[in-house]
Amino acid sequence: MNAPDLGNVVWKKSSRSSGNGQCTEIASFGNQVAVRDSKDPNGPVLVFTPGAWATFVISISSERR
Repeated sequence: MNAPDLGNVVWKKSSRSSGNGQCTEIASFGNQVAVRDSKDPNGPVLVFTPGAWATFVISISSERR
């Protein structure tokens, strides 16, 4: 699988981010969602389909309760 070109995507942090460098950033592009560590913007990126992203978010939200 080839890595997607993420050079022109707009990365966003949560409005709850405190700026302490322990954040993730997300970007939506095409029909995919990318996630990266804000401390390492040139590091690895996880790429999800919309369905897989929804499942991931529901899963981690459930674990926090």
